Amino acid sequence: MDILKKIEGYRVEEEKLKWEGTFADYLNIIKERPIVAQSAHSRVFNMIKDAGVEEVNGVRKYKFFSGQLFGLEEALERLVEEYFHPAAKRLDVRKRILLLMGPVSGGKSTLVSMLKRGIEAYSRTDNGAVYAIKGCPMHEDPLHLIPQHLRADFYEEYGIRIEGNLSPLNTMRVEKEYSGRMEDVLVERVFFSEDKRVGVGTFSPSDPKSQDIADLTGSIDFSTIAEYGSESDPRAYRFDGELNKANRGLMEFQEMLKCDEKFLWHLLSLTQEGNFKAGRFALISADELVVAHTNETEYRSFISNKKNEALHSRIIVMPVPYNLKVTQEERIYDKMIRESDVSDFHIAPHTLRVAAMFTILTRLKEPKRGDIDLIKKMRLYDGENVEGFNSADLEEMKKEYQDEGMSGIDPRYVINRISSTIIRKDMSSINALDVLRSLKEGLDQHPSITQELREKYLNFISVARKEYDDIAKKEVQKAFVYSYEESAKTLMDNYLDNVEAYCNKAKLRDPLTGEEINPDEKLMRSIEEQIGISENAKKAFREEILIRISAYARKGKRFDYNSHDRLREAIQKKLFADLKDVVKITTSSKTPDEQQLKKVNEVVARLIDEHGYNSTSANDLLKYVGSLLNR
Repeated sequence: MDILKKIEGYRVEEEKLKWEGTFADYLNIIKERPIVAQSAHSRVFNMIKDAGVEEVNGVRKYKFFSGQLFGLEEALERLVEEYFHPAAKRLDVRKRILLLMGPVSGGKSTLVSMLKRGIEAYSRTDNGAVYAIKGCPMHEDPLHLIPQHLRADFYEEYGIRIEGNLSPLNTMRVEKEYSGRMEDVLVERVFFSEDKRVGVGTFSPSDPKSQDIADLTGSIDFSTIAEYGSESDPRAYRFDGELNKANRGLMEFQEMLKCDEKFLWHLLSLTQEGNFKAGRFALISADELVVAHTNETEYRSFISNKKNEALHSRIIVMPVPYNLKVTQEERIYDKMIRESDVSDFHIAPHTLRVAAMFTILTRLKEPKRGDIDLIKKMRLYDGENVEGFNSADLEEMKKEYQDEGMSGIDPRYVINRISSTIIRKDMSSINALDVLRSLKEGLDQHPSITQELREKYLNFISVARKEYDDIAKKEVQKAFVYSYEESAKTLMDNYLDNVEAYCNKAKLRDPLTGEEINPDEKLMRSIEEQIGISENAKKAFREEILIRISAYARKGKRFDYNSHDRLREAIQKKLFADLKDVVKITTSSKTPDEQQLKKVNEVVARLIDEHGYNSTSANDLLKYVGSLLNR
């Protein structure tokens, strides 16, 4: 019954939003809120802006796109700042078709769908409210009622520019229904809806021989010709083409470059002049954002055809490349799985990340600099700190290739292989090895992968496998070290005592003999080397630790095992190195003794409780790491 109450509540809200009045009443509304009279481009820009903007690492992140598009922040910033924003200011870019160009499954259709769903919801808000002449099939802007010779005076009084002319149908209606009294013309609030064909249109090309231009511009209603006596009577015309219905909002041209030329020519005057030709009428004004999408191959073919030159200058091309960040690619797969009926299936931690690593490697281009490899480049792109490189190096790398991200493995292929693994695997979980195996098997079936690319991609699967080996060992390392937590704390206390003595040029006292001894350099280096602290850097690192201890002491806090991330990592690695033999025995022994079994159970419990594994994936991980250590 709750859902029925919500449906009723929605209906009540819809009724509250409805408004109807005369043109004179409408003028009072725009006097108070001029934003109501905004253009279609302005409405889309304000919709995006009103959702919120934040700056992350120097890139504007528009919250409107959050949750659906991942890793495309730079492309989206360019789209908003170079197209939507200037178009909203009535600059000349609004007279261009927005063409999204990118590889398959790169997010183009999702982006357009978000704009359509967004503008539908925005038309129900105060800032996005749309008012139209009542009964108009094109939900025409009421301001078109103002005659041309009075528009300068209107701008002086209201500060609003009027573009476009009254349609033939409404011109006739003003004369016949309202006796020329435009102030009495009824105006209503309309709500955009693709389903109801209000303010949102979609045109998809089909067979050029059978597709009619009427799909775009409407057609004559032959059943009414006898009644009205002429094909040029606007009442005998059905203004139900996609360009008619998308007026005031957004028009999507799917696979625009596959369209027959006669359909594209209508876009020339629509974008440049804000009107189009239909039937035996004067040009019909339309205010709509035209957005199309295509892939790079079709676009190159299109611009190479001299016959299309008139359209070239009326198109703004916005590249929509693949995401190049591992973390964001992982979110794409997670979203796709959550939206399926297997959302509750257990996928072991790091499985999607390892799949994402493989995918991103196929999309990246080899760095031109000799001091960085593809793995480091992948990590830098993902926002990780890579020793010896900074943000300036990252920006330099991004400028090396203009077309980076326009090729590689698409998300659909990867999610198809993950899905296949989930369905085929007669177990309670899958892990990274299962998915990598499936990705490898699928390369033979991929229709667009050449033998050369296949060899390259097989190498990337091997690289992703090595990355997973490191991740797996670290997971088990953390779980084992936790079981030996007292040992870890003792090791750290011992290290800190030696560091303090070293920095203060003091001696330590042997706990057994009581004699004074020098700081244990061998112990300190064995820990520091675990995190790559060089001989030259050891003094600075030790002094940093001592400063941190002093800072904690001044605040009345105790410096403990979790107070310094790098030191904790070094202690864990050192302890794990010392425990390797124990790990080998406890993970590979077919008949573990009671003590070993207890330790294994503690580690499994830790992996389940703290790391997100289930019983099967935790035991699989332990066996795998044991086999790695025994090699």
